[in-house]
Parts: sequence; C-alpha cells; structure tokens
Amino acid sequence: MRVIFMGTPDFAVSALDAIAAAGHTVEAVYTQPDKAKGRSGKLQPPPVKVRALELGFPVFQPEKLRDEENVKKIRELAPEIIVVAAYGQILPESILEIPPLGCINIHASLLPKYRGAAPIERSILDGEEKTGVTTMYMAKGLDTGDMIEQAETEILPSDTGESLTARLAEMGGKLILSTMQKLADGTAVRTPQKEEDSTYAKMLDKAMGEMDFAKSAAELERSVRALIPWPCAATVVDGKHVKIYGAEVTDQTGTPGEILEVTKKYFTIACGEGALRIRKLQPEGKKPMDTAAFLNGKKLEVGMKVGV
Repeated sequence: MRVIFMGTPDFAVSALDAIAAAGHTVEAVYTQPDKAKGRSGKLQPPPVKVRALELGFPVFQPEKLRDEENVKKIRELAPEIIVVAAYGQILPESILEIPPLGCINIHASLLPKYRGAAPIERSILDGEEKTGVTTMYMAKGLDTGDMIEQAETEILPSDTGESLTARLAEMGGKLILSTMQKLADGTAVRTPQKEEDSTYAKMLDKAMGEMDFAKSAAELERSVRALIPWPCAATVVDGKHVKIYGAEVTDQTGTPGEILEVTKKYFTIACGEGALRIRKLQPEGKKPMDTAAFLNGKKLEVGMKVGV
C-alpha cells in the first residue's frame, strides 16, 4: 500500500516502524519542524524525523500543512492512505479527501473518551482502570471521526505517563496494520462515536505540575505518575523547587502540606486526605535521585511546611 505517514513524538515511532516492517511503501513522512531545546537553544529533531531518516524515507516538516504547495505535493505523491499518529496539526479537508482509503488516525484512548491532546496522562490522572488505542477515520472535528478498531490495556498501579505511552505506542503499531488490512480487503467497519459519551483531554501545561496538598494523597500520587516525563509534579521543599518522581499513599493525617515523618529513606507530607510518602525526587539543578540521597544533604524536620 502507498502510504504517507504523519506523526511527531515517540508515540508515533512504533506505528512508522510497523508499517515499514510490513512492507508497505512509505512515500513520505510528515512531522513537525525541529524545535529549540534547553538553554543552548539548539534545534532538536522530533523522534519521528530521526527514525524516518534512519529508514531512508523522505521527510517533510511544513510549518502549515494546509498551505497550497503542501496540499499539491501530497496530491502528487498519490497515497492510497494517510496514517496519522500524534502529528500535531489539523488536516484540512483538502488533504482529508486525497487518499482513496482515507486518512486514518491512531488515537491513544478508547474513544469517544479522552479526545484531544493528552489522553494518556488524563486517563492516569482520572484514576481510570483501563485505556487503549483506537483507529479512526479523520473528520473535520477533533477526534470525532468514525471508529474502525480498538485495543485495550489495563492501567497498572505503577504506570507513569512514560510507561503507558510506550505500551500504547506498541499496541498502536499492531492495530494500524490490522486496520490497513481490513481497509485493503473491504472488511473495515465504521462505528460512529456516541457524542454523549465523549470527554476532552486538553493539552498539558507546566502549571499542572504544581502540587496542591489540599487534594487527596491518592489524587496527588496519580499526578506524580501521570506527569512523568513532563511537566512532572513539583513543589517547594525547604525553600528549594523539587520535582517528585516517586510517591506512595499512606493513611496518616495532618495539616495539608506539613511534613509528618522523616526517616533515612523518605519523608511524608500530609494531604487533604491521607498523606504522601516521597520516595524519589529531583532537586533543582540536579538529576533525579532516591529520597535517601536527598536527605543525606538536607535536614528536614517534622512540622516543616512544603509548598509555596
């Protein structure tokens, strides 16, 4: 099958690999422009670009996909199908109508739940017990198109945004091959989404990481896991900004934000309901470390307040 692939982050790499390994002809890969990273401002290519170049595929990085020269180029490439996975731009109707088999999106949720930019993190934040991937026809709305296939997985108590993304990416690679085969042989079934069951997972922002200890410990523990690797749950400890990478819920009680317990291996912070035992963190300007290493150089005491 003649394929144009559109994707940007790590999540999309597994699908590109699967399509290439299955022997489909990847005519072009479209991804977002390189972005400046860190203090140096050095341009960093997206993961899909890196992998596409390794596989020898032509790469295009338009600022605006909808510009006429880009639409014209896609028409010239004459794809039978366009596969999209977390591309980061909305496809205009002028592109949606090009491939005869459609523009097919791999979305990291069990639609219609968690339409939008951050379905993986939101499923952990909300305490969902399961999630999955959905292949769907792309339409004018945001993740509103008819569904084709779904695959689901349990959300483990240990899952982080990073680990769940990796698992769903692998599932998405397998599912798109199944969907492409059904599209090729005419057995794909279109299932409209139930609008009344839809929810929206808005884009993450840095402010989401700031921990509010008036919330329950269970809610904050989920945010610690969900927001790895970015933006990470964070707070202020003894006047210093720290990111939290590992925590567990206890049934201790106290004034929210108060340190209830300090041992050689961890410290415990009171929450609105229960408490949070901090096991791994990253002090500002340093690498992530076990709390034991942090406490070797930092004297915390019961009764100290955590947070802004």
